[in-house]
Amino acid sequence: MFMPKEMKFFDLFDKQMLNLLEGAELFNKMLCGGDFTRDNVDKMHAIEHRGDEMTHIILNTLNESFITPFDREDIMMLANKMDDIIDGLYAIANRFYIYKIEKASEESKKLADITRNSVLALQKAISLMRSNKNMREVLKHCIEINRLENMADEIRDEAISRILNDPNANPITVIKQKELLEMAEAITDTCEHLANILESILVKNN
Repeated sequence: MFMPKEMKFFDLFDKQMLNLLEGAELFNKMLCGGDFTRDNVDKMHAIEHRGDEMTHIILNTLNESFITPFDREDIMMLANKMDDIIDGLYAIANRFYIYKIEKASEESKKLADITRNSVLALQKAISLMRSNKNMREVLKHCIEINRLENMADEIRDEAISRILNDPNANPITVIKQKELLEMAEAITDTCEHLANILESILVKNN
């Protein structure tokens, strides 16, 4: 068997991914609507706090478990990468608020949409890890996450090139926009890192 009968870790992973998807959906909504309010940042902070709690539960369960579905180190990496994504979403949402951004750039909106799609693909991939029969489907989602990350790289680079070469741009605005673009793209990097961990687990256990 690819996975032992101990399934509680998958239940915890699924809960964490639902929380993470809620954060990605909120981030996308904030950028599309320009809703960079204290209330929305507080909502994202609550999601981030729930993520921290879920990470602690996963790690505590790991410490208390004799049987695990795969290597303990891999479970730790999965939990920590999920948490990193949630932390990144809260950090950038808060930064939009602090910088008093009234309207997100089109590139930032695209990156938010890519983030949501990446998280959705991760959620599907992780839910399929319960059975070794789903290996091809898991890999398909991991490949999609890699494709999305490559798109995010291109969008970030083109956007930064545009704003840096705009002779009429306000220097302070350029600094803000550049940082926000880099933070948004970094979240897609973390999604790809999580997908790479899933691929590594599949290789080890098949």
